[in-house]
Amino acid sequence: MINITLFGSPGEFGTSTLAVIRRHPRRVRLFALAANSSVDSIYAQVLEFRPAFAVLVDATAAATLRSQLASAGVETEVLDGEAALETVVSHPDVDAVMAAIVGAAGLRSAWAAAAAGKRVMLANKESLVVAGQLFMDAVAASGATLLPVDSEHNAVFQCLPCGDRQGVRRILLTASGGPFRQHTLDELTDITPEQAIAHPNWSMGPKISVDSASLMNKGLELIEAYWLFDLGISDIDVVIHPQSVIHSMVTYNDGSVLAQMGNPDMRTPIAHCLGWPERIASGVEPLDIFDVAKLEFEKPDLQRFPCLGLCYQAMQEGGSASIALNAANEVAVEAFLQNRIAFTAIAGLIENVLDKITKTDANTLDEILAADRDAREIARLQINNLQTV
Repeated sequence: MINITLFGSPGEFGTSTLAVIRRHPRRVRLFALAANSSVDSIYAQVLEFRPAFAVLVDATAAATLRSQLASAGVETEVLDGEAALETVVSHPDVDAVMAAIVGAAGLRSAWAAAAAGKRVMLANKESLVVAGQLFMDAVAASGATLLPVDSEHNAVFQCLPCGDRQGVRRILLTASGGPFRQHTLDELTDITPEQAIAHPNWSMGPKISVDSASLMNKGLELIEAYWLFDLGISDIDVVIHPQSVIHSMVTYNDGSVLAQMGNPDMRTPIAHCLGWPERIASGVEPLDIFDVAKLEFEKPDLQRFPCLGLCYQAMQEGGSASIALNAANEVAVEAFLQNRIAFTAIAGLIENVLDKITKTDANTLDEILAADRDAREIARLQINNLQTV
């Protein structure tokens, strides 16, 4: 039996994690769950799983949940605030943490889990995008076990030899290409948020779905893979694979290519991390290779998807560039989802922020968060200028 703290429990990763936990009541116990302010979702999850702790960052929402649980006679302790997230990851009874808060908002709690020496099941790629060296140093210092939950990185993890990277030549991260893979540049101008979040293969939240549509998600995963697998950025490629059946590949010096395949369902990598080093049931139907029939691959078009090129640029620039890249993208995507800017304006806004920021070496958590705040402020000013023209 392992005790799990689950961050981002109302989201797609969170609900998929609970679906796997539900299948293994004698193996996995939900010790704590956390969200920002989703009272109704958390309340239903607490009633079912009866964790020791529930955390809502928003204090008003936490007070509401506390009252509801008291009326229902449920003894789960409700905590509130950012600091409470760190409390429930460092608790001595916690064995593993599912870090599934979307965006840079999940950095501090994921880093705390790594520093506490837990098994960190990382679904929050931004932790490595904005704080890669700091995060990996925390893992090494504490002896934490770091398991990637993103389907692409989990696939690479499964295809790599244990203990070292000897003989590894390249990593190939697959991307579906999103809903606009075959759109012309002119057609992208009038894309709506509703179209952008309609991913053809995966069920994801709005922000990640927009990132997938722009290929920013794949660029962030490129940076994540750089830190996870200790390869040069030039040794990691992105390949468009519309069927989303091969989740990623590793090529070796002897010419071998290992690929991890399966139906596109987040429960597969989640079950792999929850059961590791063993294999446990996920509830996902086995892949029918005859039903798939054909697998296609193509190179990404950086003119159609400039966000991917900006991720390469940020890695080459180093320092705080990847922090600014992620911050600007989060602000831009939020503005797009609110119909304040066009889909095609996302990349331009990120590029402008990268041009305007002062590149610094952000080596501490406080310095990283400061660089993140500065980039967000520049991005918001850019959006306001666009709207006043």
